[in-house]
Amino acid sequence: MRLQGRALHLTIFVDDTDTWHHKPLFTEIVHRAHRAGLAGATVFRGVEGFGASSIVHTTRLLSMADDLPAMVFIVDEEERIRAFLPQLEELPIEGLVTVHEVEVVRYTGREAESE
Repeated sequence: MRLQGRALHLTIFVDDTDTWHHKPLFTEIVHRAHRAGLAGATVFRGVEGFGASSIVHTTRLLSMADDLPAMVFIVDEEERIRAFLPQLEELPIEGLVTVHEVEVVRYTGREAESE
């Protein structure tokens, strides 16, 4: 897959302890993105942050090392990102979901191997 030029960047902020059917919520999001055929998805785990609760969670204090931020980043063509958004509706996402336009300078996905 090749992706170049105008695209959308979808970012989904969750807590690393959020779950969906006994597995991490961010794992469910990544697997849904994969099944939808999106160009890729990456999860980044934060070391410190706060959200709507205004409680700061950090890895520096053992007692506050729970509920650290995790961000799922997905970049693909606008139509594909917009088509994927409804799949997030049924998930218990209590964090922020953002979409913004980006310019892809270079992305060359692995081509499917022919047999």
